[in-house]
Amino acid sequence: MTEKQMRETAKALFADAVKAADPALAVRVHVDKFGLPAPQDGGQTCLIAVGKAAPAMLAEALKHVKGPCSALAVTHHDNAQTVQGAEVMTAQHPVPDAAGQLAANRVLELLHGASASDQIIALISGGGSALLPAPAAPLTLADKQSVNQLLLESGLDIVEVNTIRQQLSELKGGGFLRHAAPAPVTALILSDVVGDDLRAIASGPTVAPIGSRATAVELLTKHGLWGRLPNSVQTLLASPQESVNLPPADNHLIGGNSQSLNAVLRAATGLAATIIMPPLVGDVAEAAQRIFSTAAALEMSEPTLLIFGGETTVKLRGSGLGGRNQELALRVAQLATEGLACNWVFLSGGTDGRDGPTDAAGGLVDGGTLARIAAAGQDAEALLANNDSYAALQAAGDLLITGATGTNVADVQLLFLQP
Repeated sequence: MTEKQMRETAKALFADAVKAADPALAVRVHVDKFGLPAPQDGGQTCLIAVGKAAPAMLAEALKHVKGPCSALAVTHHDNAQTVQGAEVMTAQHPVPDAAGQLAANRVLELLHGASASDQIIALISGGGSALLPAPAAPLTLADKQSVNQLLLESGLDIVEVNTIRQQLSELKGGGFLRHAAPAPVTALILSDVVGDDLRAIASGPTVAPIGSRATAVELLTKHGLWGRLPNSVQTLLASPQESVNLPPADNHLIGGNSQSLNAVLRAATGLAATIIMPPLVGDVAEAAQRIFSTAAALEMSEPTLLIFGGETTVKLRGSGLGGRNQELALRVAQLATEGLACNWVFLSGGTDGRDGPTDAAGGLVDGGTLARIAAAGQDAEALLANNDSYAALQAAGDLLITGATGTNVADVQLLFLQP
């Protein structure tokens, strides 16, 4: 297999991974097997879909609802689409905006209007946390934006980030259930979190919180972030917390990263393909080293594909533009160019089609990437030190651009090796 063929195959297999995370299909499979709960006599169904996959999940769910219903989808601006019979609102991700606060207010309005005879069905996917900023009193949207930006730059993993977010919100960490009571809630959840912890997906609107205010304070202090918080946030987190019993919910996990990895494995015909476990998590530099070390230890006699999944973190030290997948691709390119004797191609991409605050899903690199960056007059190491992986990969022509995919099940990495 030539390098060009490996690159084309990588893009095709990544598309297979995204297709396997089709949110409409995930809803359909679940509903065909278990059905959807119905309201009591005199009640109606209220469908609320939140996240990057919200429009597709809602459109499919509406096909299975009988009787009167109301329906709302809240999704990223780039994923906006019309859903017949439903209201669609869009907001910003990963930093919340005023449109998101309006959407959160609309969700709260629907929840407060529901009665015990109604049936609420929540359709939850990745991105829902930033898309629904509902600041806990007395916090403001500006407070939430400030904290969110700080957490994005911190290098904390998604579970740690959402442990903190939950304590600052009316809807996260089970808040959705509190505001829905006494209406019963059933949730169908598409996971973008490694390990599929329902408490962390979209900050867990329909499950108990991961921790408490004290837990959040401990995390923030440990990572040197406490003193950088707005005073209002410090005051809230340091105040006593009442113990509240959450109303029950019927939560169902309907899809996640593992389905996408297995789809790649099935589609990788003619290759010695293996899913490498455990998932990639933690610092992006350590993840790159693990990928390289796994490849360097192989004894190959045939074309090989190593399949990884997960979600890494980047601690921002510079002012450049990029994302975890772009930085991972560039770091792997540095290690593999120097340390692998075979031909290789590496892809790292976010299944949502958006890596960090960029228009790229990630990067697709090979043995010529660093030379192309240099030929364009750029210094890969200097760009990396400034967290400017986007500029480096753009110079090489190695950005992975897919557009918004309408789903989100974390990241997929593919390393092709040709002996």
